[in-house]
Parts: sequence; C-alpha cells; structure tokens
Amino acid sequence: MKNTALTDIHIKSGAKMVPFAGYNMPVQYAGINAEHETVRKAVGVFDVSHMGEFILKGDGALDLIQRVSSNDASKLYDGKVQYSCLPNEDGGIVDDLLVYRIDEKTYMLVVNASNIDKDWDWISKFNTAGVDMKNISDRTSLLAVQGPKAAEALQSLTDIDLGTMEYYTFKTGKFAGIDNVIVSATGYTGAGGFELYFDNANAEYIWNEVFKAGEPFGIKPIGLGARDTLRLEMGFCLYGNDIDDTTSPLEAGLGWVTKFSKDFTNAKQLEQQKQAGVTNKLVGFEMIERGIPRHDYEITDADGNTIGRVTSGTQSPSLQKAIGMGYVPTAFAKEGTEIYIKIRDNKIKAVVKKPPFA
Repeated sequence: MKNTALTDIHIKSGAKMVPFAGYNMPVQYAGINAEHETVRKAVGVFDVSHMGEFILKGDGALDLIQRVSSNDASKLYDGKVQYSCLPNEDGGIVDDLLVYRIDEKTYMLVVNASNIDKDWDWISKFNTAGVDMKNISDRTSLLAVQGPKAAEALQSLTDIDLGTMEYYTFKTGKFAGIDNVIVSATGYTGAGGFELYFDNANAEYIWNEVFKAGEPFGIKPIGLGARDTLRLEMGFCLYGNDIDDTTSPLEAGLGWVTKFSKDFTNAKQLEQQKQAGVTNKLVGFEMIERGIPRHDYEITDADGNTIGRVTSGTQSPSLQKAIGMGYVPTAFAKEGTEIYIKIRDNKIKAVVKKPPFA
C-alpha cells in the first residue's frame, strides 16, 4: 500500500486510516458529519495526493487528447480546465478526468488514483505521433481546500487574486513562498474552493502554512468519508461506483462532455446511441421511507421486480435525508417517479430527484 507525502501528519492528527485505491488514506478525523458541515459552511482541507497526473507535451498533444477524450479540448485556452471522460471501444468509460491547458503544446491530465496505470496504458496506445508523456503522479501532491471561506483562508499565502478566479480556471505562481504551485478553482464538493498541485518535497510545509493561514476561518482536515457525502449531495459521479467500463457516458448523464463535433474513441457508436435514445439512465433519488441505500442494493418497481441497482447512497448530512444514485430504465427516470430500494428484504419507498440534492 502506498503512502502520500502527508500520511504521517494524518496519523499524528488522529485520522482513521483506510486502504483506498492502493493508498493509505484518511477516511475521517473528527467524524464525517462534522467534517461535511465544515466544508459546507467554512473551509476544509483534503489530501488527495493519490490522484494521478500526466503531462502531455508536443505538437501532437492536443490531437492525442482529442482522440482519446469525449469533450472538445480545442475549446481550452491557457489556464482553463475541462471535465471529460475517456471512452473505451465497447460503449463504456475507461475513466473520467480533468484536462488542464498549460500552453498550446502542454497539457496536464488529472485521473483517478485507481486508474493511473490503466489510463496511462490506454492513452499510450493512441500515442502514435510521439507526444512526450510524463507520469508525474508519484512526485506530485494535491490538496483540495474546499468551502465558502477557502479564498479568504488562502489569500494571504499568494499574490494570485483568488476571489476573482473563475470556476474551472487555474494559475501557476508562488504559494506560501513556493514557486510553480498550480492553484486551480476546481473541486469535488460543490462548496467552492481550490486545488493545489505541488512537489512532494513541499507537502508538509504547504500543509502547515495552509492551516496557519486558515486558522481564523475555522479550517479543519477532512477525510474521504466527507468527500463522498459532499460529492453525492451534488450528484457528482464516482468512478467504480456510478461510472465504469460498462456504463455509457450518455446513460450516466455525461452527454454534456460528449461532443460529436470531433472524432474520438467509439464516437460513431455513441452518436448512434444518442440518436436511438438510451434505455437506462443514471438518476438521483431521495428516500421517502426510512432506510439508507447502499452500493449494489436492488432497485425495484412497486411489484418488487428488480429494475436496477444503487450505485451510490448515503445519509445526507446537509439534508438529514437518505439519498442515492442508480441506473433505472428510462420509464422510471422521470423526476417524481416512485421507486423502491430493497433493504434487508424490505421494499423501502424512494422518489426520483434530479441532483444536486443540497
């Protein structure tokens, strides 16, 4: 199991550590509900250094990204970030990712920790033009500083004007006295904030400086447990749960990052699927009756017939309601449709609701 550059700090801080995507990661410190509320109302810090980062550089870098990703990366400009996915050749998704345009010939791809090797091999397979590819995952640390007070908490550490940065843009500059830190107005919580990319050698120093600067704003360390409840309240997909090698981006509601104005892996088949209409859809739902939906629980109709499975589910700390997502036939996908979640052989009533929930 791998450690991040901050693992010792998490252990010393009393974090409960769990294996996640091959890494020893903090799942919680003070408790998931408290950490969730910290991010929604103030500011919290996630160590997400397990994520993967690839640098693609050269004349053919954009062309390679265009061939392997579903979104249109030609729309990017220097300092712009784009959410996208890597379709496979069978109608499913290799991974979802972020594409950063550093300059006209240089891009950074940020991929899921569990898929680093898989994604590297997949993209390399299409690299027929000799694009320079570097996997910098093992030497790169990543902090997600999230919450409505994130800009105020971090501003004293940088000359970058955090308050005016647009969502899904980034700047590279000095942060806490360290050069070449990428400060990105992105995140996985829906609470606003920034993601900071820097060399492992500076991880402990930057972590400490962030907490010193953020102390007046109530900054706290946050684990992966609250990261999951926060992203689920927004309806953000988690690879391996809500999307995987068997799920179509169109079924998953990712049509908005699937652009048929260019050619990419499996584009023809996906376009045919779009024209024909999908038969299943990923939907959000709220529980009407008491019960917490969990991954892989059956979804049924009123007669008890299985119509799908829960992909993600939790008790929402913000709503004090149980929520979830899952794939159902399109006939059951309309908002307000009643469905049932099978919990310990009982049919528990839920209603389809379009995320975000909170």
